[in-house]
Amino acid sequence: MNRFLKYGRITERGKVLKAQIVNSADDFVILTRRQAAEAREWTREVMTRQGLTLKETKTKLKEAHRESFDFLGYALGPDRYGKNGRPDLGASPSQKSVARRRQKVNDVLRPGNQDPWPAVRDRLHGMLRGGLNYFRSGSRARAYRAVDHPVADRVRSLLRRRSGQHGQLLRDETIFGPLGVQPLVTPQGACP
Repeated sequence: MNRFLKYGRITERGKVLKAQIVNSADDFVILTRRQAAEAREWTREVMTRQGLTLKETKTKLKEAHRESFDFLGYALGPDRYGKNGRPDLGASPSQKSVARRRQKVNDVLRPGNQDPWPAVRDRLHGMLRGGLNYFRSGSRARAYRAVDHPVADRVRSLLRRRSGQHGQLLRDETIFGPLGVQPLVTPQGACP
């Protein structure tokens, strides 16, 4: 991958294609205006010469103003911003990332977990904080709400089973208040 990136810099192909390569380890995206097919063909040729293979199942052309794509846990593409809801390009946690975060919540709050509540809460906080730190950019409120609701439901279920009070329902205000679970979205709708 480094040889490919170095070759692109040396040949200044980015200037010719009016493109920018964004990469992390062996994943990359080429951002360009109206020259995506040429950029893909150039990438395929250069990688073949270097003995590398472009994974065709992951290689797609997308028009970011009309369709979104996932990259490094983010969904990038059309979004609506501000109070007027104007369309614009945006970034938010991808559905796969949200699903993985929810699975981690389920693992921490699994029915057979007998750890003391403070230990469970602290483990949950550590896991949720990791997601907060990674997803600092873009619109996060919708994705965070998609995690907050299952967190409250799983905490409620875990604590009801432990107490044996199946009829008593813990309110979200109790879970995100006195029980000490940190919500990803504050009551005012802001993300920490």
